[in-house]
Order: sequence, then structure tokens, then C-alpha cells
Amino acid sequence: MSTETKTTQNTATENRQPKGELTFDDKVIQKVVGYAIENVTGLLGVDGGFVANIKNKIVNTDSPTDGIGVEVGKEQVAVDLNIIMEYGHNAHDIYKQLTEVITKQVRETTSLTLVELNVEVVDIQTQKEFDASQTSLQDRVTDAGRTIKEKTSDGVDAVKKTTSQAVNDDDNRVK
Repeated sequence: MSTETKTTQNTATENRQPKGELTFDDKVIQKVVGYAIENVTGLLGVDGGFVANIKNKIVNTDSPTDGIGVEVGKEQVAVDLNIIMEYGHNAHDIYKQLTEVITKQVRETTSLTLVELNVEVVDIQTQKEFDASQTSLQDRVTDAGRTIKEKTSDGVDAVKKTTSQAVNDDDNRVK
């Protein structure tokens, strides 16, 4: 009889789940949301606020977390976005798309439920205006460096050509 008791105890021990919990850092949920909203029609960008905007003006950064606020619970998520929408699109349609893609990706990636999505439209721009505003100081310095390099290379080539012609002219005179 003691053998049966041990078998029952072993089976009970084997069926127990280990203790612990799975949690997500806010940054993980921010990234999931950031990647999820990349292809929403009419959404030009998420506004990260003054400091993030200044940082992005100085150096190229593609941080998917800028401008995305989240509150993460054990089973639920709330998301806050400040967006820049494209002129000519409907804000309610953009909100609907945001809700759909964020709900789907958060659920598929984390099994958490989106219970609240707050979206504030902080600006409306044309695609052309938005693209122009995305040029960073780093881009401008890189472009200036490239231009200087091209002009210097053109100058060196011109000097080589002139020198080569002068040498050829001298060779023709010496004969």
C-alpha cells in the first residue's frame, strides 16, 4: 500500500506548475505598439515631446518608443499616443486603425488585453511638410560632408587634368 501512496504523491508533484509570473517592462509594450503602428494609413508619426523631438533633430534615431506612453498591468494594457496625422485623412479612421493594430499585436505578442487607447492629435501636416521636418542636424552635416568631398574630388580631378595638359604641351614644345 505504501507503493501506491508514493505513486500518487509523485504524480501530484509532477502535475504541479512551477511558481512565478511573467511580466513585461513598459519599454517592451511601447516597442510592440511602435512597430504595430508603422503602417497605419494617415499616421505620419508619434510626437515624443520637446526633449525627444530635439534629440531627433540632432541625431537620427528610429526609436519606436518615442511618444508612446503605456501602463502595464498583469493582464491589461493602457496606451497613450500623441500623433501627427496626415492632412487629407480622417482622424476617426486613423483612431480605428490604431485600435485594431495595437489590440491585435499586443494580444499576439504578450497575451495582454488593450483596455484603453488615448490618442491626441497634436499636429496635422502634409507628407511633404513632415518629410522636411524629419531632416536632422546629422543628416545636414552628412550631406555637407558629402558635398565637400565631391567638390574636393572635382577640384583634384581638374588640377590633374590641367597638370597633365601642361605636361603634354611642354612635351610638344621640346621636340
